[in-house]
Parts: sequence; C-alpha cells; structure tokens
Amino acid sequence: MLPTLDVHMKPFLHADFLLPDACAQQLFHDYAASMPIIDYHCHLPPADIASNAGFKNMAHAWLGGDHYKWRAMRSNGVPEADITGHEPDYQTFLAWARTVPHLVGNPLYHWTHLELQRYFGIHEPLNERSAPMIWEACNAQITTPEFGARSLLMRMNVRAVGTTDDPADTLEHHTAYAAKRQPGEPVMVPSFRPDRALATDDLLVWNAYLERLGSAADVVIDSYPALIRALDQRHQAFHELGARASDHGLVGPFASFAPKAAIHAIFDRMRAGLAPTEEDATIYKTAVLLEVGRMNFKRGWAMQLHLAAMRNQNSAMFAKLGPDTGFDAVGDEPIAQKLAAFMSALQSEGQLPKTILYSLNPNHLEVLGTLMGCFQDGSSPGKIQMGSAWWFNDHIEGMRRQMVSLANLGLLSRFVGMLTDSRSFLSFPRHEYFRRVLCGLVGGWMQAGEIPPDFDTFGAMVQDISYRNAKHYFAIPGVVD
Repeated sequence: MLPTLDVHMKPFLHADFLLPDACAQQLFHDYAASMPIIDYHCHLPPADIASNAGFKNMAHAWLGGDHYKWRAMRSNGVPEADITGHEPDYQTFLAWARTVPHLVGNPLYHWTHLELQRYFGIHEPLNERSAPMIWEACNAQITTPEFGARSLLMRMNVRAVGTTDDPADTLEHHTAYAAKRQPGEPVMVPSFRPDRALATDDLLVWNAYLERLGSAADVVIDSYPALIRALDQRHQAFHELGARASDHGLVGPFASFAPKAAIHAIFDRMRAGLAPTEEDATIYKTAVLLEVGRMNFKRGWAMQLHLAAMRNQNSAMFAKLGPDTGFDAVGDEPIAQKLAAFMSALQSEGQLPKTILYSLNPNHLEVLGTLMGCFQDGSSPGKIQMGSAWWFNDHIEGMRRQMVSLANLGLLSRFVGMLTDSRSFLSFPRHEYFRRVLCGLVGGWMQAGEIPPDFDTFGAMVQDISYRNAKHYFAIPGVVD
C-alpha cells in the first residue's frame, strides 16, 4: 500500500511530470501534448501492421524482442532461461515485474509505467506484489481487437511509421497495406537499409546476399555496376511505396576514395571469394555509401547515418541468440575527419542529400553540431540534422544534452524530433516523454527570462519539433495534418 502523500510530495507520474514550472506546463498541455506522431525510424514488423496482428498475452506484447528490457533483466540476475529461453509467458512477465523496482533512475522505469497508464489505465506501480493483478488486467485488454498492432498506433495518434527494410525484402506487406489502408489509419512506409551489401567480413554470407538482392531487383549482379543498378532499382521500388529515407548502421564513417577501375576490381575479387584487405573493404564501402547518397539526392530522400554502435560484443551469446538481443555497446572511434570527407565528396558533386547525423557516443555531439553547420546550403530548413538522442541516450539527461547542444550550435527550432527506434508497439509514450523534456527545457528558458513569454512563438516551435518539422522534412506521401 502506498503511503499518504504530504502536501509537498507530488504523486507518481502526475500530470505535470517533468514539467517543473508554469511555462513548461503550458507549453506541454496547450501545445505539444495533442500533436500527432511521425515515428520515422522504428523496427516494427510490417506484417503485424498490415494485418493488425493481435498479441497472445502481455508478455508477448511487452517483452518479446525488447532487448532494452532483456539487458535490464540480465543485470538484475534473471537467468537467460526466463528471458529468451521460451515463448514469453507469465514467468517472463514476473521476471520483469521483479526487475522494475530496481530500475529507478533508468528511463525504462518511467517508460514501463507510462505504458501501463496510457494503454491500459493502470496506475499501480509494477512489482512482484502487483504483478498478478496487472497481468490479468492487461491480458483482459491486450487480447481484444482494440489492441491489435495497428489499433495501438491509432490509439497513440501515430500518423506515420518508417519501418527498417533490406533492399532485398519483397515489401509484400507494405504493398498489401498500401492497397487497403483506410482514411485515418497510419501510413506505413519502408526505409532503405543496405547494411548487408556492405557486410564483407564473411564473403560466403555476402555473396549469398547479393544473389538474393539480384533476384529481388531482377539483375544479375556480376559486376560492381550491376550491384549499383540493383540497389537503384530497389531504391526506386521503395520510393514508389512511400520510402523517403535510407538508414545506415555504422561503427564509424567511411572515407577511402579510389578510381572506378580499382573499385570494380575489388568487387570482382570479393565476388570470386577472395577476402579483401581492410583498405580495399573500406574503399568498397565508401563507394557504395556514396552511391546510395546520390540515389537519395536524386529522389529527395534523407540519409540517416547511425554511428558509433559496436554490435554483438558477447560472442558466445551472439552465437546462441543472434543479433539485436542486447549485447551492443557504445563505440569510441574518431568520426570527425572521415565524416567530413564523406559529406564533402557528395557536396562537391552537388549531390549531398538531406542528412541526419546520429552518434551513440554522446561525446560526439559537438562534432556533429559543428559538421552539420558546414554543409547547410540554404536549399531547405534544417537540411543537415543532428539526430535525436538515440538508444543508450534517450533518457532525460541525454535528450536535454542533445537538444542543448543542437541549440548552441544550430537551430533547435528546425529539429525533426523524436523516434522510438523500437520493436514494441507499446513504446509510443516515449514521444510524450520526449515532449515533456522538450517543454521543460524551453519552458525553463522562458521562466528564467532567457526568452520572452511568447507562447504563440514558442508553442508553435514545440509543435514543430513534435510533429510538423518531421512531416515537412520527410514529406511522406499520404500524411495529413
């Protein structure tokens, strides 16, 4: 039982949570809270959105595939058998419930309870004692048609999602959904993620992938020009289904340039199964990324560069569970010179696309902020973006630090705002969390007299950052106000 609150103690996750003053409260409640959502980078399964897939139980909906929660449970001493060792069930849910009280200070603590409140109307804190009641109450709702995957997006006022898709994917679920989507339902578009075309560490896997890519594009990939032709054909197919962004997960940027003949020869050797030198591999990867940048420029897309993620660091668990299971970390490879050289190469051709620069390493924020300013060209507001606080950084301090850095070095007002980067259909209160942090920041400046108390101007600004900037920047077809 919770204790009686004294007059100075605020209730848990109260209406003004993260809004410390009257200005922040007015900005959030009157301007930001009701804005729709464009989640332009997520990992939701397109098949589930297309079919409005349901969920077997709360563990299936909440814990299946969510490696944020898996990492936390492992840190709390939960054995792997109760995390990924079986289909998510009550035992998995109970392991999570036992972990939640230990999460104080971690954004998962707030996200967990916001999700219980916003989707299920449950305000009881989750712990081992409350777990049976919450399990039953959530399951009574999650198994109903109103809690299907697409219905959950509509419940949170999501206007569009950008899923993450390989160029070799058939996009069948995107095609099917585009044909049947009804007015008022969220737009779903693919995002072009050609990372496997760059993954030359294992040439057997890489060569097999090129066969699959060639089949999808109806191109025999027997040369480097054929590879680029296949990627471009798939890029066009993505475009026709509404894609307006490519996405690239990189430990660090690539900037090793070579003549076409050298690139062709490197490709031919790899296609024949001959392992490249480190320099040759980097030359090849630089060339392919430049080509995708040119495709993006040609079709008016944004290029999202996600930097400094070291993936699959636990080799034993990677062998057991595969990628995206919670064994990634922040990299510290220097990025400034290579990233500048890569962007400069496209700019010198007049083909630098809209670009969003993310780094998992928060020490790179000033690098990104200053590089961003070097390549703004007046063609569109905020053409080069500092990406939102991402993955390990999307907590209160990380979001504030990213926005303060952007404000110091660029234009916060042109920021395209939050993304979930999530595999969970219950993750969308993260947008509310972000908006509260945003309004706390801007409202604090207003409260302190650092900016004028002009709610028309700054209310419109937080609305832009919450929704309108992303709407105009990506220009996803079918998204309406």
